[in-house]
This record gives sequence, structure tokens and C-alpha cells, in this order.
Amino acid sequence: MDKNLKIPTTERHKFSQPLGKLIAGTRKETISEVEEHIRNYENANFEVKVYLVGDIVTKDFLANDFLKPFIKLCIIDEKTQRNQIKIEIEDFFEETIEFENPEGGIKKESFALLDEIIASNKRTLFKVIKGEEDLLVLPLVLSIPLNENVKNLVFYGQPPITDSKRQIPEGIVMVDVEKRIKKIVQKFVLLMKN
Repeated sequence: MDKNLKIPTTERHKFSQPLGKLIAGTRKETISEVEEHIRNYENANFEVKVYLVGDIVTKDFLANDFLKPFIKLCIIDEKTQRNQIKIEIEDFFEETIEFENPEGGIKKESFALLDEIIASNKRTLFKVIKGEEDLLVLPLVLSIPLNENVKNLVFYGQPPITDSKRQIPEGIVMVDVEKRIKKIVQKFVLLMKN
């Protein structure tokens, strides 16, 4: 990437659509359904790796004894809907990286940095200290290698959206990283380049 990316104003509505499966409901309901999905993948003999984007999903996964061991990476900015949020981290992560990322955009360096983090296989906390983390889900999906024995799952929070082409309820989005999703993400990244 040779420059920072920004969402064109005319394309904003496309970026509000869930990238994967929307699990609608309260935090308690969605986490319980996420557990069920992961148990099913384990029963089908997949190794499961979990990548989180957002503070609320990170908080909920870290607080859940079943889900916590699957976490490989959390991307947070310690804000939720513009309010500060504190996440109890303790000694769970092997590495913490601080990063600045523009609001409504993607800093060009994030692509190479996320490639490195995922290749290192260290349990990493990626903290956006200035700006916001939402759109980092795109370079994250592109950085995750495909492996038929591994279910690489990216989760992020979905706020309720009423100004979209259609209403979207609140919940968690589960992105099963595979070829089709990577192609979709690539198209989004190309839209942002213009």
C-alpha cells in the first residue's frame, strides 16, 4: 500500500453491511451462540483461531473461559461509541503493539504490520492509541493465511444501523476467513484507494 486509505463518502453504506454472518442479539445471547459455533468446528476436527476487532467483543471473549484460549489477536482503541472503556488485560498477551490509525480509514502501514503479527503467531494486543480500529478488520482479513485444517474466525461488534439501505440489528459479526471473503475485502480496499 503506498498511501492511507479512506472510505469514499458515496460508498459509506456498503461498508456498514456485515462482512460475515451476523449473530444478532444481546451480548449474552451472541456470546452463547459464538460458543456453539466454535464447539461445532472443534467437533469437526478444525483448529480454531480467533481474531477480535473492537473493545466490547474483546472484553466479552476475554471474560469467557471457553472462548479465551482461542484468541490470537485483539485490536482495540479503548473506546466504545466514543466513550472510554477499560479492558482488564492481565498477563494474557505475549505482545502489545501501539498504533495510530485515522478515523474512517486505514493507515497504509497496517497491512505489513498485521502480516508480521499473524506470522509471529504470538498472542497480541494491538492497541490503537489515536484514531479508531473499526476498518482494520479489512487488512486483518487479508493478512490471515488460508489453511483447510484451521478455522480462522474474525469477530467484530455490529452496532444497530437504521440509516443503511436496510435495517441491521445489533450483534456480533463472525467472519469465516476463506477465499470468497478475501475477494470481497479486496474489492472494499480497491474502493478506498480512489
